[in-house]
Parts: sequence; structure tokens; C-alpha cells
Amino acid sequence: MRRRRHTKAALAAAAALAVCGALVALPGDGWGPDGAAAPAYARNPAAEAALDPGRLVKVPPAAWKTSARTDFSVWPARGDRTDDDALLRRALAVWARPGERVRVSSTPGTPSGGPAGPPQLLYAGDAATARVVILYDGLRIARYAEPKDGTTGAALDFARVDGATGAEAAAVVLDRADGNVRYLTAPWVSKAAERDLSKPGAGLMDLTLAEGITSPLSSPATRSGACTTWNVLEVSDASGSYLLSDLGELVPARLTAGRPTAPKEATGAEALRTWAPFACSLGEMRARGVRSVNAWAYARQPLPDAGGQAGWVCTRADTWRGAGSRVLAQFHTPGGLFGAVTAQADDVAACGPRDPHVLAGVLWKSEPGTWYLLAAGDKDTASVRATGGVSGSGEGNLLAVPARQGAQAGLEGTLEDGRSVHGLR
Repeated sequence: MRRRRHTKAALAAAAALAVCGALVALPGDGWGPDGAAAPAYARNPAAEAALDPGRLVKVPPAAWKTSARTDFSVWPARGDRTDDDALLRRALAVWARPGERVRVSSTPGTPSGGPAGPPQLLYAGDAATARVVILYDGLRIARYAEPKDGTTGAALDFARVDGATGAEAAAVVLDRADGNVRYLTAPWVSKAAERDLSKPGAGLMDLTLAEGITSPLSSPATRSGACTTWNVLEVSDASGSYLLSDLGELVPARLTAGRPTAPKEATGAEALRTWAPFACSLGEMRARGVRSVNAWAYARQPLPDAGGQAGWVCTRADTWRGAGSRVLAQFHTPGGLFGAVTAQADDVAACGPRDPHVLAGVLWKSEPGTWYLLAAGDKDTASVRATGGVSGSGEGNLLAVPARQGAQAGLEGTLEDGRSVHGLR
């Protein structure tokens, strides 16, 4: 009896294995060839619905005008290939299972798996030498690109954009070529222009908008060598204007200026003057999944030996994933074109909305040749003290004490409410 039971169980297992094998081996050409995608490994209704080009979400062109939302969910489908089912099928198939020769990239913290359901189509069309499809699934932007003469060399890029709204959902990179970038902009964007962030008085260079696509503008994202300029995109809508910077990802970073608890758009005259000496420091933020970068001019310091006044700025880059923020303390002397990074820290609360305080220092040589340790905190700093290789203290948020070249010092401060603040490193 035991042998008969074992025989029946073995036969049942073999039958189940045969059924599973048949499911795995089902042909993958129900919609035609999948281009650069890897072979299909499973078939189920939910997975097939997500990969069916006929089920892609295509938002009507005027939906954004009556919607209470200003995010990617109300972007219409644009481009001259929105009805090219073969292209859309390949894009969806590669997203679900990219082949070995597909170049896949994603910003930090962005999952690269296939969509859970039918995604939304934002764009499908020709761009430079490639065919491009841009999709959105509520969490990510996915950009598929293939050469116009085939699928060899296809690329798939992901960027996390959950919670994007307004300025953060105003533009997506369409393509980069010859040091330039073109953007696909939100349907509510009425004007686009190019601005050199390092030259606040240079004015704007107007860009054309055709079907929501900007004309090419210079991109600093892939530039190598010394930085002398930093061009950004300025877009306008019914609510105002805002600056976006290409940092080498699918979605440009929003630029703001001001105290971390109440930053403002970086398009005003004062904000542009704040950013100008520190524009090239944005190169430190590339390829980190940056959502926004704020520049805060937190102190002005009279320099010893009649050296004029120096400026202190704290720039903070926050990411889409929350973790991975980067904070730079920067120092700018009068007459200098660019600022200098004096301290840098990752994953700290300093200079942000949760801890709107900062303290940093630098060794500086005066015109007569004397070295000083200079330090500055924000206006809420009641006193500053130097320890280690340099000793000294002072009331208020500024400190300047003689020092030796190459001296190593620590900084400690006391806020007006009695709390301590440490020098950024």
C-alpha cells in the first residue's frame, strides 16, 4: 500500500512538473519579436497586462487643465510614435527583462524591476539617432532608447520620482548629444530658457518649445576638465519660474536658495548672486539621485588685515530616496570668481530643514602673508571656539585667530538656545 501511494505521488509530481515545464516553454512571440529583451520566463495575466502596449495609460492632452494635481500622472502621451505598438512592445519587454547586451542604469535607491501594472506613456518618438520611449509607473521614470537601425545597443535608464510635483515634475531628459541636452517638459510649462548660473548678470537665452520639447542647451553633466560655466534650464508656468540643473540623470534637480526652513526659487536676483560663485560645486552632486539643491548664504565675515568681506554659503543636496544627502560648506573671498569647498559631509542633518544650523572653518592667508583660522556659524550661533592645533574663542557667530600654515583644528559652537553645534567636516 505504501508503494502504491508513493507511486501515485510520484506520478502526480511528474504531471505537475510537466505542466510547469509547458508553461515556462510557452512561445514568447504572442505580440511579435521582443528586440533586445531576454527570453520570457513566465506567463501570467498580471505580467502580460503590464507588457501589453494596448493597455498603456495615455492621458488626454487637456487633462492637466482641470486636474488638481501637477505631477507626472497628468502628462499627456507625446511624440510621433505613440501608436507604434512594435516599438512600445519592445520598450515594455526590455523593461521587464533586459537582455545581456542592454545597458541598464538607475539612480541610487531606484528599483529596476518591471512595472507592477500597465505604466503611463509620456513619450514615444525619434530623438537624434535613436527611438525613445519614456514611461512612468507612479514611482519611477523609465527611458528606453534604441538605435534607429536596429535594437543592438539598446539602453534602459531609471530614475525615482515618487512625490514629484510642480517644479520637480516639470522636465525629463529626452536625449543628450554633443555636449547638449534636450528636455521633454510638463504640459503646463509655457516658456523655457537657458541661463549660465555662474554669471547672474548675463541674462536668459530663450529656448524654443515644440510639442513640449526644448531646443538643445548646453549640459554640464558630462563635461570634463575645469569648470568655468554651469548652464541650467529655467522654466516658467502660471505660478512663476524655477531653475533646474542637469546632474547626469533623467530628472533635473531643482535649485533653490535661502534659509533651509523657507527656501525660495533660485530665479530672483539675490538668489542668483548667491549661487554664482558656487555654481560649479554642483559637479559634486552628480549621479546621486538628487531631488533638489539649496544654497544658503549664512554668514558674511570681515577678513583680517583689511582683506575685505568674505561670504560663507552652505549648499545641501537632498535625494529622492531620503538618504544620501550631501552638504558642502563653501567660502568666497572678495574678487574671486569661484568659491572654495571648506567642508563636506554626507547623511547629516546640518544645513537642512530638520537642523537649520551650520558651522565651518578654513585656513586663510592674508595679503601681508599671515595665516588665520576663520570660522563662521549661522546667525543663531552665540559663540565659537577653536580647539586642537589652533586655540581661540569669541562671542557671536564669527571667529578669526592667527594660525600656522597646515594647522589642524576642531570647531565647537553654542547656539543661542544653549545647544551645541560642531564644525562641519
